[in-house]
Amino acid sequence: MRKRWLRNLAAHGALLLLLALFMLPILWMLSTSLKPDEELFTEEIRWIPQRIAWENYQNALTTFPFWLYLRNTLIIAVLTALGTVLSCLPPAYAFARMRWRGRNFWFWAMLSTLMLPPQVTLLPVFLLFRWLGWVDTFLPLIVPAFLGNAFLIFMLRQFFITLPQELIDAARLDGCSEWTILWRLVAPMSKPAVATVALFSFVWAWTDFMGPLIYLNDSSKFTLAVGLQYFLGRHGEQWNLLMAAATVVTAPLVVLFLLTQRAYVRGITLTGLKG
Repeated sequence: MRKRWLRNLAAHGALLLLLALFMLPILWMLSTSLKPDEELFTEEIRWIPQRIAWENYQNALTTFPFWLYLRNTLIIAVLTALGTVLSCLPPAYAFARMRWRGRNFWFWAMLSTLMLPPQVTLLPVFLLFRWLGWVDTFLPLIVPAFLGNAFLIFMLRQFFITLPQELIDAARLDGCSEWTILWRLVAPMSKPAVATVALFSFVWAWTDFMGPLIYLNDSSKFTLAVGLQYFLGRHGEQWNLLMAAATVVTAPLVVLFLLTQRAYVRGITLTGLKG
């Protein structure tokens, strides 16, 4: 019992140390966002400002069109999450629970695309979207989500393999089609994995900088990631305002993770990706 207690103590101590290392930049961002101009550059490090400048948040949000960029980001992120879930569920089910010729070959062919750097396809994809007339619209940022994601398909497949085969066989004996089994049986049983996929795709779209930077030219269509970069270019010396804007942009992701952490952790654990 003593050795187990010491091991648990050491493990928790190591976790707390890692937590402190990861939280250090976030705490410094919060501290800087609340500092007045005269406390930004001091000889000693001050984590708690002498005067809390709440007006930094108001000034930051009124300096650039935050609400417009938030609306654009929400449109892209929500549709991306929806499209990713709808496009990844059918192939993941087909790879996990359906028997068809060439299944293993196409599964490994799909996984091989993960080794292809996105920089390789950047120019051909841009030329394709320009030929379609989609440049300076949200379509290049949303439509690819409805075409599937190899990593998320693999993750869903790993979860589907853990589901009881007896339930799927019973549904087939009752005359259910594969499509009905997927949406009426498998999908409701896979809520943790589906929530994880939706969370992953939402966060990727929310934090995506390269895509909006390449395809969006009109400033009224910018997302928060691009808007924050333009804010840095115009107000780079006002670090308190920049940190306030960065805090507001980051806060929705933190709240979203706190609300979905149980489903996220359970989905990662059951898909076998925790290692």
